[in-house]
Amino acid sequence: MTGILAVNHFLTGDKFRELHAHLISAAEKSGINLIRKTNLQLATEEVTADFVLFWDKDVNLARRLERKGLPVFNSSDSIALCDDKARTYIELQGIVPQPKTLIAPKCYFKTDMSEFVENAVCVLGLPLVFKECFGSFGEQVYLCKSVDEIMRHVSEKPFILQEFISTSAGRDKRLEIVGGKCVSAVSRINENDFRSNVTNGGTMIPYTPIDTEMKTAVTACNTLGLTFGGVDILENGMVCEVNSNAHIINIMNSTGVDIAPILFDEIRSRI
Repeated sequence: MTGILAVNHFLTGDKFRELHAHLISAAEKSGINLIRKTNLQLATEEVTADFVLFWDKDVNLARRLERKGLPVFNSSDSIALCDDKARTYIELQGIVPQPKTLIAPKCYFKTDMSEFVENAVCVLGLPLVFKECFGSFGEQVYLCKSVDEIMRHVSEKPFILQEFISTSAGRDKRLEIVGGKCVSAVSRINENDFRSNVTNGGTMIPYTPIDTEMKTAVTACNTLGLTFGGVDILENGMVCEVNSNAHIINIMNSTGVDIAPILFDEIRSRI
């Protein structure tokens, strides 16, 4: 069996190289020849394979590969839903618990959003969380204590404003879901930042999720159509974010659970 590992050409740091090498090695042990291809290469090359493991967010490329008949994991629709925090919120609204969220109105250039921001503060209170709709590793996410502070982050980029769950400041749970089952979980703690991401200085320890957390995480992934995903759950049980290609090395180092072979077994069962 041959697969394509689709990655971003422009993300070249050590953590990405380590992840890609690990996936290729795990695939080989599972009897799969996994060939790394970047989105730049795939933009012009014709490829044949039994499947594509799409470890990127280039939704247009993922959709193009699907249109050529290639099974893509995760699907382009699922990646698109997870990549846009506004779309994630809308898709999960009323299905799993989430912090109260308001989505900025669409505009085509940087404009005066003060009326929306002031109205949002009346609904959500202060402080609140400002999130650009597109971003990873906790970047473009800010805790804002005033209207002026919110306005400093407003640009032409789409964004959401979200209720701040103070009991979960610097704390959450990451549950890794594969094929509708929780296969690994950690508790993440950051004493110096309201964001718990390890990239922002957080630490993680192995965690055994309670039944409601597992049900919430599985429901979120199933609703978004994910074959695999990382679900971030706040201390009060609310879903913070869902990741379509969560970084699995840190959680493996923390728990000893290698998600890669579980993932390849699930892919094999689906093609």
